[in-house]
Amino acid sequence: MLKKLFFVGIFLQAFVVNAQLFAPEHTFTHDDTLRGSITPQRAWWDLKHYHLQVRVNPTDSTFTGQNTITYQVLKAEKLMQIDLQKPMQVTKVVQNGRNLHFTRDGNAFFIQLPQLAKVGKTEKITVYFTGKPKVAVNPPWDGGVSWKHDKHGHWFIATSCQGLGASVWWPCKDHMYDEPDSMRISVTVPQGLTDVSNGRLAKVTHHANQTSTFDWVVRNPINNYGVNVNIGTYTHFSDVFQGEKGALSLDYYVLPDNLAKAQEQFKQASLMLKAFEHWFGPYPFYEDGYKLVEVPYLGMEHQSSVTYGNRYQNGYLGRDLSGTGWGLKWDFIIVHESGHEWFANNITYKDIADMWIHESFTNYSESLFTEYYYGKEAAQAYVIGCRKNIRNDRPIIGFYDVNNEGSGDMYYKGGNMLNTIREAIHDDALWREILRGLNQTFYHQTVTTQQIENYISTTAKIDFSKVFDQYLRHTAIPVLEHKYENGAWLYRWNNCVAGFNMKMGIRIGDAYTLLKPTEAWQQLPLSAQELAKLTFDKNFYVNILAVK
Repeated sequence: MLKKLFFVGIFLQAFVVNAQLFAPEHTFTHDDTLRGSITPQRAWWDLKHYHLQVRVNPTDSTFTGQNTITYQVLKAEKLMQIDLQKPMQVTKVVQNGRNLHFTRDGNAFFIQLPQLAKVGKTEKITVYFTGKPKVAVNPPWDGGVSWKHDKHGHWFIATSCQGLGASVWWPCKDHMYDEPDSMRISVTVPQGLTDVSNGRLAKVTHHANQTSTFDWVVRNPINNYGVNVNIGTYTHFSDVFQGEKGALSLDYYVLPDNLAKAQEQFKQASLMLKAFEHWFGPYPFYEDGYKLVEVPYLGMEHQSSVTYGNRYQNGYLGRDLSGTGWGLKWDFIIVHESGHEWFANNITYKDIADMWIHESFTNYSESLFTEYYYGKEAAQAYVIGCRKNIRNDRPIIGFYDVNNEGSGDMYYKGGNMLNTIREAIHDDALWREILRGLNQTFYHQTVTTQQIENYISTTAKIDFSKVFDQYLRHTAIPVLEHKYENGAWLYRWNNCVAGFNMKMGIRIGDAYTLLKPTEAWQQLPLSAQELAKLTFDKNFYVNILAVK
């Protein structure tokens, strides 16, 4: 998902790191803990399958339905947590034909099971629900349900709920650490409307009460916020992409008036898939296909059902976020939101505090797409151009176990951090191997920051732990200080975490050198003529300061 844009200048300042640490007062609530932690009432059972059945009633803005949850018992317990946010209500819970007792605590429901289940046994429970889900205020950033109409007055409805949580509209185990292995989504809508959700369409059933049910089957693990409902008078067209794992079906659902524009603009989907399979490996959900679905908001990375509202134009609503011109060569939503299929939907954070795993890599995917088609120089110009959007307001990593995400700098700063690490490795073939290896090693998994850090450092055979500390956990940008004394050029890192030792590229004329600065002064013998030819590799996201 793309955060709101903030345009600020980046100024060279030499502050001490401790002065830039983010340490304001934070007050987290009991509700935050219930939402953001792996509570004992979540930990004892392993989610296997959802069958979500929901009837969408546009006339009164209600959702009514049931979710049958299949799970495996890991520990013998009797109290289960299921999440559903106010004002939605759980009306009953049934297991083996028996109504179960439950209580509500904020946005969590605690269900009393009749007896201790046997460890290893697979069980099912069905949660019935109803209510008017939160209306999306500014989707996808402030999400919920968008109740809109197309220009002909037909209903145009969509869900979006990253951060806010899937439990804003359906009952689930609303924590990212545990995903169902598969899912069935059955959505009932008024006849004349079409629902598009994740996975593949299994069947459509028309009912005597003038409604239709669309059954979608997801064969891969799926994160909760990736589940979506999109409703409109859609027209459909399709294509096939010949990818690394064979034929991948491409399905497109758009409003009829936009068919011609979509048939042209959505050709970029195949270009995106070709570039990202090169960089990241095979598309992670061949079994479920790839879809682009028009919605009444900007768009989101819903797994195998990427939503689109970029008005059939290149850039981000017609703008280039980098200011270089390269961002107008391609459709931002097709590229960025689809990039999340690899980083968000394939590799998923366990805790939203580690949301950078989704957004930093996907922001960087924009540069990699540019590189694939326009060359590395264009790609570097793009990622560098995006630095003007960095705020350095607070750390990129948030607070754990309370559903707290870090700074929006996880986008542009995170992308520049990855580009910097690539340059420090100074081996583009190895860098591509790392990106593909991440998607293979953590295929369909939920992960922590530490796992990603360790993988990159181990594979690169370079300890990047201090680099990750600097860019993810602090707000200061490292400063390469330098000076010329007695026929020698001196340099060191300042404004950095203790032990920071990242390599740094320089050029002296046509010769490129990777320095190994530390916090202590080091020297490089240079003549005055050589010093005049010295330039710094601008692809490293650092500040440069000449000192006396």
